[in-house]
Amino acid sequence: MMKIKENFLVSPYLVFFLVHSIQVGVGVLGYQRVVAKFAGYDSWISVLFAGMIIHILIYMIYYVLNTGGGDITSIHTKLFGKYIGTVFNLVLILYFAVWTITVLRTYIEVVQVWMFPTLETWKIASVFLLLTYYVVSAGFRTVTGVCFLGVVLPFGLIVLLVFPLQYSHFTNLLPVFDESIKDYIISTKSMMLSYLGFESLLVFYPFVKNAKTSEKYAHFGNFLTVLIYLTITIITFSFFSEEQLARNVWATLSMVKVVQVSFVERFDYFFVSFWCLVILTNIALSIWASSRLAKVVFKVRHHQMLILISGVVLVVCVLLKTRFLINLLNNYTNILGFYMAAIYIPLLFIASVIKNKKKKHDQMENSSAQ
Repeated sequence: MMKIKENFLVSPYLVFFLVHSIQVGVGVLGYQRVVAKFAGYDSWISVLFAGMIIHILIYMIYYVLNTGGGDITSIHTKLFGKYIGTVFNLVLILYFAVWTITVLRTYIEVVQVWMFPTLETWKIASVFLLLTYYVVSAGFRTVTGVCFLGVVLPFGLIVLLVFPLQYSHFTNLLPVFDESIKDYIISTKSMMLSYLGFESLLVFYPFVKNAKTSEKYAHFGNFLTVLIYLTITIITFSFFSEEQLARNVWATLSMVKVVQVSFVERFDYFFVSFWCLVILTNIALSIWASSRLAKVVFKVRHHQMLILISGVVLVVCVLLKTRFLINLLNNYTNILGFYMAAIYIPLLFIASVIKNKKKKHDQMENSSAQ
């Protein structure tokens, strides 16, 4: 494993907050319509099944990192050679940068549509990126602290979704197991995209003390994510009819509108505003991962790559002006994320297993020869 100074490391249990914080983001505001498009209101089954697949992928990541030394850039080189390994490193850098752009621009769109239609994209993007630069430049421990707050503080907002229960009809969920296997598979694929972000484990693993002991916390983080998505899914399906949900882009925000408290007239405005803390954790961790990998690959100072990537993110966000372009970005990010989860991680795992078996076989032959 690459050697990281002790004062830069974080405790294993904080992996729980790192994994969970990056999985829950802007997708929570409106994933339900996409998931229900194929398997209807049986899609809550797909939410569970997709979560189980993520647990398997987390196991694969830890196997690769535990047996490969913990540094994903060197693991790529060991498994695939210098040139192919460099290509994989560049793809990871691009992936986390695209993830940052997608999360930031999608959230800005929510703010512009829901609250401030005349707010210019570059203004809010600049504020987010300046704040992100401040957090990331302070080091990974600061990024972890923000992720901790991004999990703890907004949790109360999720709890407030009990308010729509008074208008819910759980008979909407019946009958169960009424869709075809193909529909469940397509719905599961769509739901997996909402769980993405856990791949950042590949990058921050060396910054965890006794990293091998942190695997259970990564699984706990994903389990909480599954629990939250499942709860929101069931509440949404019982609140909306299928026809209503099909026309609702941000179903979670629409449900929040029914929350009534004496001191806030439009609670959905408060929800969107406060959710910026959750988005900040997504952006901070993903842009840290991208710039960290770029630093290692190109052998330059971290803050230089951080400034460069932040500048690229800002420019691209400003260029994405229409709903069509934002949807196009989300679609391509979803495709890239699916290939990362369905092909890249299993490929790493299989290559690691083969290499370790070959290594053990060679060691046995050497010992028998002696």
